[in-house]
Amino acid sequence: MLINPLSMSGFNPIIVPGLMVLIGGLINMSLHRIEEGHIGVYFRGGALLQKTANPGFHMMVPLITSFKSIQITLQTDEIKNVPCGTSGGVMIYFDRIEVVNILENEAVYDMVRKFTVDYDKPLIFDKVHHELNQFCSVHNLHEVYIDLFDQIDENLKNAIQKELSDMAPGLRVLSVRVTKPKIPEAIRKNYELMESEKTKLLISVQRQKVVEKEAETDRKKAVIEAEKESIVAKIKLEKQILEKESEQKMAHIQDSMHLAKEKFKADAEFYKIHKEAESNKLLLTKEFLELKRYEAISNNQKMYFGPDVPNMFFINDEFTKKDRQTVTWAFFTFKLHLFMIS
Repeated sequence: MLINPLSMSGFNPIIVPGLMVLIGGLINMSLHRIEEGHIGVYFRGGALLQKTANPGFHMMVPLITSFKSIQITLQTDEIKNVPCGTSGGVMIYFDRIEVVNILENEAVYDMVRKFTVDYDKPLIFDKVHHELNQFCSVHNLHEVYIDLFDQIDENLKNAIQKELSDMAPGLRVLSVRVTKPKIPEAIRKNYELMESEKTKLLISVQRQKVVEKEAETDRKKAVIEAEKESIVAKIKLEKQILEKESEQKMAHIQDSMHLAKEKFKADAEFYKIHKEAESNKLLLTKEFLELKRYEAISNNQKMYFGPDVPNMFFINDEFTKKDRQTVTWAFFTFKLHLFMIS
């Protein structure tokens, strides 16, 4: 009969596999993975450890140590069905509010230490409820639903970020998106009717603007055409004026030329007469006039006899008796000479 030495020593063969399973389980519990875009924080006995872990595989003491993965990338928190009471006492509900935020890597430890791993609940979710109710309480339904609705998201973002800058530096709100609130059905129908009438009014106003624009366009066209015609008429008038001025200048030049020509002729005639007068003045001496008188008488075929014949040759009494006798003798001598020649 064979005797097992292990059984004789009191060793149980089941212990080895059990130890291996136990060790494997402990290793599995201690080995963990941090995803990319997250930071790992550790708790031991409920206390937060100062140790943090970056993405990858890490080891921890099993059973007494646990970890949480904190997202440090861009994330969107959705707050749904947020009640809001207006200043007029009407209760409305915002179906969904989205807050886009990001937590900085260096602020993870302090954020978890102050506000736990669910830091977004007190800092974002509760803050959205508070700020939205503050806004609604000082505005009536029409302002919240119509007039100031486009300002709610920006006002909400600024209010949350201002609070976070004091309470939780490192958590930044990038944007807030707010859906249209739900209002009582009766009020909603009235608003729809009002919007319909408003749309009709806007259409009417736009149609009127179109008509006014067309009329303005026609008016501008008419003004442009009138200005064009005025410019053309002005150009034609200026052309006519230039033509008339040219004709007037030409006539003036011609008149000046004619006047100069006539003046030249008159000056020449005056000069001629003046010179003739000067010549005549030099020629018309007493002796020359007497000679011309004799020549005129000599051309006469009639003969005159008598004691007063010489008197016909004298114009005045300037001649003396001796002069008359001399002239009479010269005259008869001259006539005799002519008679002999003939």
